[in-house]
Amino acid sequence: MNSQIQNTVNFVKEKLEGAEAGHDWFHIERVWKLSKKIAATETCNLEVVELSALLHDIADPKFHDGDETLALKISQDFLESENVSKEIIEQVLFIIKNISFKNRDEVPAVLPIELQIVQDADRLDAIGAIGIARTFNFGGFKNNLMFHPDIQPQLNMTKKEYKKSNGTTINHFYEKLLLLKDLMNTKTGKELAKKRHDYMLKFLDQFYREWNVE
Repeated sequence: MNSQIQNTVNFVKEKLEGAEAGHDWFHIERVWKLSKKIAATETCNLEVVELSALLHDIADPKFHDGDETLALKISQDFLESENVSKEIIEQVLFIIKNISFKNRDEVPAVLPIELQIVQDADRLDAIGAIGIARTFNFGGFKNNLMFHPDIQPQLNMTKKEYKKSNGTTINHFYEKLLLLKDLMNTKTGKELAKKRHDYMLKFLDQFYREWNVE
C-alpha cells in the first residue's frame, strides 16, 4: 500500500470513529475492497478508485442535516494537504458528489468508469446479508418500525421525499435495496449483485413466514 492510500485510511478511520455502525470505517473498508475487486476487471485509474472509495462517506449528509457539501470540502482539504494533483482531486470529488442512490436522477448520462466501479461497490454493500444487517441497524438507529402490514412502500419517491422518509425497515427493501441489482454498472458488479439480491428475497420470504406465524 502506498503512503498516500495509507494516510487516507488513517484519516478516514479517525474521522469516522464512533460513527453509526452501518456507515463506519468497516463499511468504508468493505467498499474499498469491493472497489479493488471490481477494478481488477476493468481498465481504470486505480488511484482515483481507491481514494474515492475511502472518502465517499466521510460526511454522509443524512448525519449532517442533509448537507451535501461537507464531504466535498473535507475531502478536498485532505487531498490538497496530501499534495494530490488537481486533476485527481476533481475526479474524486465528482465521484463523491454523484455516487448516491438518491442523486441518481441528477447525474450525467455517461459516467466515468471509476465512478461506475465505486458506485457498484457501495451498492453491493447495501444488499445481501451485510445490506440486511446495515438496514436494520439504521432502522434501529432512527427508531423506525421494523414492519407494519398497513404501511405500504413509497415507490418512485423524489429526492426530497426520499431524504425525509421515515418508513419501515422492511419497506426500505422495496424503496431501494431490491432496485439496486438492476442499477449496477459493471459486469462484475452485476454478477455479485445477483447473489446478494437472491439472498434478500429468501430473507424477506422467511421474515413474512415468521411474522405471520406460519
